[in-house]
Amino acid sequence: MLYYVTCLNFINGLFHSYKDYINSTYPSIETNGAEDGQLVNQILTNPLISLYYSTIKLYSAMGNNVVVDSVIGNDKWFNTCIELLSDHPVIFVVVKCSKEELARREQLRGDRKVGLAGSQYDNVYSFNEYDLEFNTEIMRSSECANEILNFIRSNKEYTAFKKLIKGNK
Repeated sequence: MLYYVTCLNFINGLFHSYKDYINSTYPSIETNGAEDGQLVNQILTNPLISLYYSTIKLYSAMGNNVVVDSVIGNDKWFNTCIELLSDHPVIFVVVKCSKEELARREQLRGDRKVGLAGSQYDNVYSFNEYDLEFNTEIMRSSECANEILNFIRSNKEYTAFKKLIKGNK
């Protein structure tokens, strides 16, 4: 049994729920111009990322297999991920495509700021170690999933995350 956890849905759900909690609990609180959520986002993002990785650790510690869709956007998030998951089995997988294809997909989706993926591209793909690499311009998602399952079933050692733990980002 696999459990799928996506960072964007997790963070957005908690972020908006928290903002709703603050607004409903303290409806007359002064916002000092922070009603657009930027101040809340600035203060809460790193703790929410930590909670996200802690939740993954909890699922794993309970014996569940977890598929994680995450962008490790900066060194702080990377260090949090390493710290919390270093003693758990992790297959480190990269799923990518060209910047041009990302731009095309963003345009088609319509639910993302166009250009965001391209602006994050170099940072997101800054790791030099992966257990598996997929190019979604060549492979369908079902093929990628089957390759991951085949890797798990092969009992091959998961080495990429362990190498990253040792500081070989």
